Amino acid sequence: MADYDPYASREVEVPLTVWDAFFSLVKCVIGTGILAMPLAFKFTGVLGGSVLTVLSMFVLIYGMELLIMCMVESCRRKKVPYMTFHETMEFAFEEGPKCCRWFSKAAGYSVDIILGLSHYGVNVVYIVFVAVNLKQFIEEYFAKIDLRILIAIVGICCIPLFLLRHLKYLVPSNILATCLILLGILAIFWYLFRGLPSISERNMFPDLIKIPFALGIVLFSISSVGVMLAIESKMAEPKKYLGWLGVLSVAAILICILYIFFGLIGYWRYGDATEATITLNIPVEEILAQIIKLGIAVAIFLTYPLSGYVTVNIIMDHLKKRDLKNPHMVEYIVRICFVLLTTLNGIAFPNLGPLLSLVGAFSISVLNLIFPCFIELCLYHDSYGKFLWKLWKNILIIIFGSIIFFYGSYTAFVEMIEEYFT
Repeated sequence: MADYDPYASREVEVPLTVWDAFFSLVKCVIGTGILAMPLAFKFTGVLGGSVLTVLSMFVLIYGMELLIMCMVESCRRKKVPYMTFHETMEFAFEEGPKCCRWFSKAAGYSVDIILGLSHYGVNVVYIVFVAVNLKQFIEEYFAKIDLRILIAIVGICCIPLFLLRHLKYLVPSNILATCLILLGILAIFWYLFRGLPSISERNMFPDLIKIPFALGIVLFSISSVGVMLAIESKMAEPKKYLGWLGVLSVAAILICILYIFFGLIGYWRYGDATEATITLNIPVEEILAQIIKLGIAVAIFLTYPLSGYVTVNIIMDHLKKRDLKNPHMVEYIVRICFVLLTTLNGIAFPNLGPLLSLVGAFSISVLNLIFPCFIELCLYHDSYGKFLWKLWKNILIIIFGSIIFFYGSYTAFVEMIEEYFT
């Protein structure tokens, strides 16, 4: 059993190279989240925001590496080339203590539900973000337009690109999107460094009440669990994804440095006037500012299919168990329905701040912290190590993740209630 190598047996229809994986990973994380980092620093202060981002990135790397290692271990035990998050969760509970085995099926389905909802929420944010930035441009040069109408238009425009079924075919658009957003961020720095006030005018430490809200934004900004797993599963050399110099770690460190710098400078420049996305702070009357907004909006628009791939893949995995006569046609219908639903959701809740925090706190805390720990506890329930250190480590992380999940979601939900119903 120990000699079986899942990587050697894995076959991918359209494999990704290391560089394909790196660009796709960077692009799936650097999106609307980085533009909301100044808002997180607004609530946590200069030092508080920096520490919170580093800790969150450490949690991300640890959680993802733990999850993927457990997935590979599950594959070795079952002698199969690949197991999904759902299958790994179900298998771990079946292998775990007797008290866990009876709800192994429910544990597996809970992964699909939360993972699917997570990326569904991300796609809602993407549509709203693109529409909000287009609205500023259109109103500056043409005429007033209702945000909800723009959200509907953006959603319809997402359909053709979202009908591309393979990740490999999204690589060119991912590279273009990465270049556009990085160029846009560099151009935004010109506005951020122009007229910087004294740093002493900004808070160094967090507003304790706002920490859960800010943490939700940071978690949303730095993580995309489903896409990260999808990229690893499609790599030609998946062994290069993990480790200190693996694709995941190198990309995460680069992203962490960029996020701290961008969040700090954005908050330093605009202070308490910082908006949900920093693009709304730069001048609407300047042509360069409008070019920046349009470029970033296009980049986020091109990212929509990559994030939505995860939810559609989960749905299709379940539908294919029914022996569909024409699975490709069914998938196209599912993809169109997905776009329409995210568009309707965006029309109903077009405010970015609470939406960002809710998605981050609700989903990432569970997928990145709680579930991987449960999987490790079950897989190694008969070997927790000296002084049961694996048991206590995972219990502490589960408690921490649960606090983020409940209190963070509650805080974001209260913000949404205050925003829309008061």
